[in-house]
Amino acid sequence: MLFKMSPKVCSKAALATVALATATLIAAPAAQAGTTAKTKYPIVLVHGFIGFDNVLGIQYFYQIPSALRDEGATVYIASVNPSQTTEFRGEELIQQMKQWAAKDGVKKFNLIGHSHGGPTVRYAAGTVPTMVASVSTVAGTHFGSAVADSILANTTPDGTFDKAATAGLQLIAWLTGNKTASQADLLTALNALSTTGAAAFNTKFPVGAPTTTCGSGPLTAKIAGNSMNWYSFSGTSVKTNSLDISDALLAYTADYFKGTANDGLVSQCSSHWGKVIKDNYPWNHLDEINQVLGVIGKGAPDPVAFYVQHANRLKWALL
Repeated sequence: MLFKMSPKVCSKAALATVALATATLIAAPAAQAGTTAKTKYPIVLVHGFIGFDNVLGIQYFYQIPSALRDEGATVYIASVNPSQTTEFRGEELIQQMKQWAAKDGVKKFNLIGHSHGGPTVRYAAGTVPTMVASVSTVAGTHFGSAVADSILANTTPDGTFDKAATAGLQLIAWLTGNKTASQADLLTALNALSTTGAAAFNTKFPVGAPTTTCGSGPLTAKIAGNSMNWYSFSGTSVKTNSLDISDALLAYTADYFKGTANDGLVSQCSSHWGKVIKDNYPWNHLDEINQVLGVIGKGAPDPVAFYVQHANRLKWALL
């Protein structure tokens, strides 16, 4: 048997329901930011060769800074010359670290560098060790790149290719607002990224080096009495997604490695420095920074989640 409520009673019931729902919403706590990536010290992201902090609204570490911040991290994004020596780039990074420290009262930083950003953050750690809590490198060019070696070996005497490419690099630097844009130079960077250039740099900045060929280095090592943690990661895939316009180029450059595991620009072994956490992610050189525009291989780990996970590692290490 069905009972009908009068319009008056029905109206009162509806008002009561609305009131109850409103009270529930008021009582519910406001959404809170996560704490997964809430490290003790801020994170600094450092781009690699022909890299940038932000060009026309697109970040080099695509969608990564915001994800880290959403999970509680304080994040700074470095702007260093896209095509210069490791030392030149490292000095630019140090000046920015000092500015951030003075402005925000920061004592130390967790440095994360991709590609040429790897040696760049090592330079900063070796030069101002009191300001560095940890050094993390993703596909760092620690022992050089076969691509740089090959290009240098085949550079034309008149430097035509170099001049054209250098102009493009200077444009990239200018678009990012980099103050040293006019000093971007292809051959200078390639020499720094070569096997010979990397070996010379490693002689000056050896802390964290692998203890065996293609092995792992120490998790914790000191510079001038200042202890810091050292981590490295890399991918070993090249053609990961047919929709990614960069895959064809990386497949071409991968041939320079003659079958040695690589991500298209850096070999697996060259990426080793400090504690090797994982060196065979199914990513190529751009997947490692969630580029181009987040297009990665099917079934591959999310690069954005990877950076959040590593920040969590730093958090639990009290860094």
